[in-house]
Amino acid sequence: MATAAQTTQGLLTAEEFAGRPDPGYPEELEEGRIVRMPPPGGRHGQICGKVVRILGNHTDDHDLGHVLSNDSGVVTARGPDSVRGPDVSFYRYERLPRGPLAGGYPDVPPDLVVEVLSPDDRWPKVLAKVAEYLNAGVAAVAVLDPEEKALHLYDGERPRILGAADELTLPALLGEFRVAVGRFFD
Repeated sequence: MATAAQTTQGLLTAEEFAGRPDPGYPEELEEGRIVRMPPPGGRHGQICGKVVRILGNHTDDHDLGHVLSNDSGVVTARGPDSVRGPDVSFYRYERLPRGPLAGGYPDVPPDLVVEVLSPDDRWPKVLAKVAEYLNAGVAAVAVLDPEEKALHLYDGERPRILGAADELTLPALLGEFRVAVGRFFD
C-alpha cells in the first residue's frame, strides 16, 4: 500500500521499508529507493555461517553483545533513508542492551559489520558501502574476500589487509578475540 510519503516523494523511509512484506529475495534501501540484490550463493552463505559461529561463540562465552546475521538491517542514512543488510553485525551490550531485540531496525549502528564479497561484487561499490557504514557510526568494517582468502579491515585507521595466516584482533570491541583469518574460509 502506498503511503503519502511514497506518493509525494517516491521515496521510502526506513520504517516503511521495514514494514513491507518480505519479497522473498534480498533487498536494500538506497537513498529511499529499493534495490534488489541477487542471492549470493552457497559459498557466501557458508562463510557467513562460519563468521557467525566464530564471532558468536566468542561473544557468548565472554558476554559481550549481540551477533546478528541474515541481512539484519542497519540504517546508514536519513533524509533520504538508506538501509543496508550486512552479512554479519555485532553490537556490544553497551550499545544495544541484553535481551530480545525489538522489531524493525536498531536505533544505533553496530560496532562491527562483516561483509563477504559475492562473485558479482565490484570494489568501488564495496568501498562506497564501507564508507557508508563508517559514516553511520560503525566502528569497524571487515570485508572477507573468498577468492583471495583475505580480510580487508576498515576501522578509522589506515585500511589493512590480513592474509589467511594473519590474526584478526579487535581488542576495543571484542576483548581477547583472536582468530586466524583463514578459519573463516575453511
